[in-house]
Amino acid sequence: MQSKTQEDAVEAQNSKKSFVINVLFYLLIGLIVIATLKFILPLVSPFIMGFLIAYLLRKPTKSLVASFKLPYKPVSALVVLVFYVSIGFLISLVGANLVTMIASAIIELPVVYEEQIRPFLITTYTTIEQIIFNLNPTIRDVLYENFQRFIGSIGENITNISLGIVGFLSSIATSLPGLFVRTLLMVVSTFFIAVDFDSHTSFILRQFSPKGAKILISIKNYLKDTLLVVFKSYGTIMFITFCELSAGLILVDIPNPILIAMIIAAFDILPLFGTGGIMVPWVIFNLVIGSYGRALGLFILYVFVTIVRNMIEPKIVGGQLGIHPIVALMSMFIGATYFGFLGLFGFPITLSLLKHLNDEGIIKIFK
Repeated sequence: MQSKTQEDAVEAQNSKKSFVINVLFYLLIGLIVIATLKFILPLVSPFIMGFLIAYLLRKPTKSLVASFKLPYKPVSALVVLVFYVSIGFLISLVGANLVTMIASAIIELPVVYEEQIRPFLITTYTTIEQIIFNLNPTIRDVLYENFQRFIGSIGENITNISLGIVGFLSSIATSLPGLFVRTLLMVVSTFFIAVDFDSHTSFILRQFSPKGAKILISIKNYLKDTLLVVFKSYGTIMFITFCELSAGLILVDIPNPILIAMIIAAFDILPLFGTGGIMVPWVIFNLVIGSYGRALGLFILYVFVTIVRNMIEPKIVGGQLGIHPIVALMSMFIGATYFGFLGLFGFPITLSLLKHLNDEGIIKIFK
């Protein structure tokens, strides 16, 4: 009896040791992944992007080679060249129009304040002053003095906002040399990888054991299908948001509703901006200039779009990735909080990949 008790104690102790070792192991793996994402990934990101673009262009390249009986390397280089020229032209076209719009808005902001916001505030104060006209003259003088300070502070704040935006754009301009180097590395690496894609992938696979190579191929096949699903899911969400915004802006009687809806829907996919990044300042601006009906309409539209987005996003993304909506919502929130735009997509995809590998018996993480 005593021997059995000792055996149970030893087994319990071994179980605790095993649990601690497993926790430390997965904690170490998590730290390695986080360190890789934080420090190593930014260094190799141009080459990873070059590899991904070369992989995406591989299928059309093979189609051209098979159709016209041409050598693979020149065709792959030509396809990469056409791709980057097309993307560069599109970015230049959109960027030039966007910069013009932002510059015009920055220049007009102080003018809008002087011509619309300041008269509105003065009119509002005059109305309030008439209401409290019978108050003590000392109180009126204090209110008038404070109001003048308030008006002046608003003007200063608007000027500071304009200067802040200009400073922000200047900081972007100073980061352009680094961005140019990264872009150049990505373009050059795409050419080199595309012309010898099979050789590069074969070399990488040879560095792994047969089991490791099998796992790597399984991950590649799953991610290929999953990324397509993710793009399809967010494309669906953006389309729904665009339709909602278009209908709402038409009802609110906003000029160019379709174009504005497209811009807001594109911003809605960004975690730092979202629909509120445009709609909330727009609502406040209309309140300040006295357009209360339009402000109310835009606010109702913003609340409606936000509620629908938060309801459909976890369901659509989680359903397509094969994970529960609450898990998808949690992973998107954590990913966007700590890793921004990359984490918004990367965390749900990573969880989906781990679930797939676990279901296939390739790895064992959970029951």
